[in-house]
Amino acid sequence: MPSTEISLPAAGLRGVAYIAALAGLMQSILLIDAHAATGPNFSELSMTEITQAIVLLLCASSMLYIRQRLRVMPTVTLLLWAFFSASFVRENDLWLDTYVFDGAWQALVTLILIPVLFTVLRCRRAFAREFSQISNTFGFGLFAGGFLTTYVFSRLYGRTELWQTMMGDGYLRVVKDAAEELTELIGYTLLLFACIEMVLLARRLRTPATNGN
Repeated sequence: MPSTEISLPAAGLRGVAYIAALAGLMQSILLIDAHAATGPNFSELSMTEITQAIVLLLCASSMLYIRQRLRVMPTVTLLLWAFFSASFVRENDLWLDTYVFDGAWQALVTLILIPVLFTVLRCRRAFAREFSQISNTFGFGLFAGGFLTTYVFSRLYGRTELWQTMMGDGYLRVVKDAAEELTELIGYTLLLFACIEMVLLARRLRTPATNGN
């Protein structure tokens, strides 16, 4: 069985690359969204929001690549594909509700999740085996950090009540929006890094029998 471990130099190099990517991303947000001509902009048309959607699309695509091209961890990657795809749809809820029909994003998320959850439950033993391959890896650690940052912390950190209490009479909605959206973006970026690690892991896990496919 191929090793799931990575060498210290490789881990250090990727760590430096991830830090540089985060620094570049935040600098871009500063120059484009924070310094927008009409004032700080963190609306649905901001670079922050667009980048969130792109990152989720890349995450979903990477799971398809592992499942369809590398042909390893098919059940885990199917579930993760559904998770990222549903998140992508949810991130674009305003456009779907405006230009398709009200509630379109809920319908699409349901169409994505129900059949995938049914498949994963039916193949739960395979899922457990595959999950054991990634549960102690660097990629899973990044995934857990990204998930908690985006889907737990950012929701709590972005509560209007919290920011109204802290800012009092000087409450500015744009500050609250910036804090929430940037925290969410950082979480999504950690999830993208996790997907990169999972792709690299999947390449190590490929058996000789799948290399010709």
